[in-house]
Amino acid sequence: MNTVKTACISGTDRGIGLALTKDLLSAGYIVFAGGVIPGNEHINRLALQFPGQLYAFTLDVGSDQSVRDAALYIESKTDRLDILINNAAILGDTHKTMGDDIDFDEIQTVYNITALGAIRLSNALIRPLMNGGKLIVSISSEAGSIGNSYREAWYGYCMAKAALNMGSSIIHNRIRKEGGRVLLVHPGWVKTYMHGTWSDAGTYTPEEAAAHILQRIEECKDEIRERPIYIEADTGHELPW
Repeated sequence: MNTVKTACISGTDRGIGLALTKDLLSAGYIVFAGGVIPGNEHINRLALQFPGQLYAFTLDVGSDQSVRDAALYIESKTDRLDILINNAAILGDTHKTMGDDIDFDEIQTVYNITALGAIRLSNALIRPLMNGGKLIVSISSEAGSIGNSYREAWYGYCMAKAALNMGSSIIHNRIRKEGGRVLLVHPGWVKTYMHGTWSDAGTYTPEEAAAHILQRIEECKDEIRERPIYIEADTGHELPW
């Protein structure tokens, strides 16, 4: 019996996605890594370091066609996935409040990638997932918690993460009948490129955040509840919806 585990991760160009890719490769996984940067030097180095384990491909989760192409590529290599980690996201404007000149086209772009992207990819890969580990992990945020809402801006990101939570709940409702489950993880305040350039303002490095995320996955991966688990990666505390 083949005991090698397989994972698909989106948003692997840098940051948390790249760190998760490296950690799962180090744990012996075969990893399908999707990013928007062709020929990414970081991914290329990992491919040399972990020969035969890493399958990298171009993935734009905001594009129906790109996601379909990615699914066909993955299914040409394997008929099962142990885990899908929906990590790809963009931040958008975080300053404009009601009364400002809000860019609604940008909000739609953030929503398309940050919310719908995870639903697209989950939908496209549901067959190998349900044939494998039946586990979907979506990187959410405390910003998607209506119960904890306090911001006066961040329209695109907050709304997209709340929508991601709802979409993930709907997926969970369906697949848990067959042993599937969705886990929603807030990675904490992470040093990031999501503003377009490197921001050192966060509490955790991407590597630290990835380690926390994998710890929560290991703790929660076999638990099937009526609703998805929505949890902070660093503390393990559950978040209000």
